Amino acid sequence: MLHLLAGLGNPGTQYALTRHNTGFMVIDAISDKFHFPDFKKKNNVLISIGNIESYKVILVKPWTFMNNSGAPIMSVVSLYKIPLDNMIVFHDEVEIEFCTIRVKKSGGNAGHNGLKSIDNFLGKDYWRVRFGIGHPRDKMDLSHYVLSHFHNLNAVNNTISNIVEHITLLLEKNHTTFTDKIRNPLKYEDIPD
Repeated sequence: MLHLLAGLGNPGTQYALTRHNTGFMVIDAISDKFHFPDFKKKNNVLISIGNIESYKVILVKPWTFMNNSGAPIMSVVSLYKIPLDNMIVFHDEVEIEFCTIRVKKSGGNAGHNGLKSIDNFLGKDYWRVRFGIGHPRDKMDLSHYVLSHFHNLNAVNNTISNIVEHITLLLEKNHTTFTDKIRNPLKYEDIPD
């Protein structure tokens, strides 16, 4: 049975290490760790198919702007007949503390336009891994904040490594153990230099 792991982000090098691209960063780290083949572009989506232990997995990065993520993901789900219970979307979440991870199935999108787009095309019955990017402390515009670069990239990379290290637990649908394993005892902060 195929599993689909999708990361949300924006295409282009100017967005590569921004808060809104944590989904892409996680997918790239999974690809590297498990030696997936190079991503191939099909229409407006990047796809790589490989294995994580005994699981056959499709890695997906919609190659559209965040707000249009639903159609490319739906095209892959339809083409490969992926059950939504086998779909996991990695995305940034401003309402969660920096580098804190939460796993959730269904529910609201907390104003996340990438999730709204997916919900419009596929409904809400899929798994989400919510990567906390924190909320701006000052009155910075939220759209500017999510498109800005991390200050504590080391903490982000450590959190992503921890996700990748325990990714098999997600594929096994052992979400509670996954969350316990990746819970960081340290409180990271993303404070400008």
